[in-house]
Amino acid sequence: MSATRHAEVAGGGLAGLTVATALAQHGWSVRLHERGSQLREIGAGIFLWENALRVLEELGAFEEATALGDAIDSWRLFDERGRPIQNDWMKDGSTRLITVKRTELHQALAQAARRSGVEIVTGSQVSGATPDGELLLETGESYAADLIVGADGVYSAVRRSLGLDLNVRDLEDGCMRHLVPRRPGDVSGEALEYWNGGRRVGIVPVTPDEVYIYTCCPAKDLEGRRQPFNSASWVASFPDIRHYLDRIPDQSRWAAFHDVRTHSWVSGRGAIVGDAATAMAPNLGQAACVAMVNGFSLATVLNQHDDVPTGLRAWERRQRGVSDATQKYSRLYGRVGTRWPRPLADVRSALVWLAGRSESWQHRVNVAAHSGADLVGPRNS
Repeated sequence: MSATRHAEVAGGGLAGLTVATALAQHGWSVRLHERGSQLREIGAGIFLWENALRVLEELGAFEEATALGDAIDSWRLFDERGRPIQNDWMKDGSTRLITVKRTELHQALAQAARRSGVEIVTGSQVSGATPDGELLLETGESYAADLIVGADGVYSAVRRSLGLDLNVRDLEDGCMRHLVPRRPGDVSGEALEYWNGGRRVGIVPVTPDEVYIYTCCPAKDLEGRRQPFNSASWVASFPDIRHYLDRIPDQSRWAAFHDVRTHSWVSGRGAIVGDAATAMAPNLGQAACVAMVNGFSLATVLNQHDDVPTGLRAWERRQRGVSDATQKYSRLYGRVGTRWPRPLADVRSALVWLAGRSESWQHRVNVAAHSGADLVGPRNS
């Protein structure tokens, strides 16, 4: 591997920036294509579990990404009656969890990419790729490379052109994400989630000045997903947290949740990462974390192989099991949280409470967070 290998990456989101930076740090020349006129990230807050935090540390982006974030010691869950049914949801003391603004994370990864020598091209719209290592643009141009990476989202053009599609499934639920001003006495050092029927509200500190609130409901809940935000309807469901809900601005956007299923993540010299390969509902706070881990791992595994197609197949074998399991448990969480029959709400509470008492169940559900140790080795303390 004496000659510099070259990669073309489609997509300037979290997954694309992670894989591009990791490849560049392993000595690749990397060009990243972003459809928009500038690199930018939409969204509000984001959970960074141990696996993603290890990646940020390896990329040299940890301090910048987490400087304003909150270290979360517990994730508490309350049911319709206001009863705590989980006090430490998926927190066993061995994994870190930090919540940050999504834009802060994206900016930190973009800066790491630039420092590592990644060439970032904006306004570059990718139309597909070929298995023999050619990236195709909508302008008719094409670029040859040793590796093509599609990090181009749920409706990935790279995935489709490589013939990796199985299906994209609408999960029939979704959420609005909000940033509101943080006030004295607001939640600190913990994440709170409240359930009532098919509705869920999460309240999470993300900066010293802001709180992240997510309001999730089934797609058929038209009042819950109404735009502008229907404050009165949500306050009626969660009167005890009205002091948070009343801060939510009217200009909120509904986003549906999707699962992406694929035959494979690789074809020849082409690979897909992030939502292009593993889109999932963000119920476990792992969608972006898994994407970042898979992008980082791709570069690590290819560094051990002279032949790119062989290395890509080894990478998929290594990462697929954890990603598939996380996607599965995220779907299950959504079914329980948003589609459980209302008359059986007390049964749901009992089952969730019991699940939280099972260490083996909690470990299976949060297997992705523990995968960081296998990825980059023991953490320095």
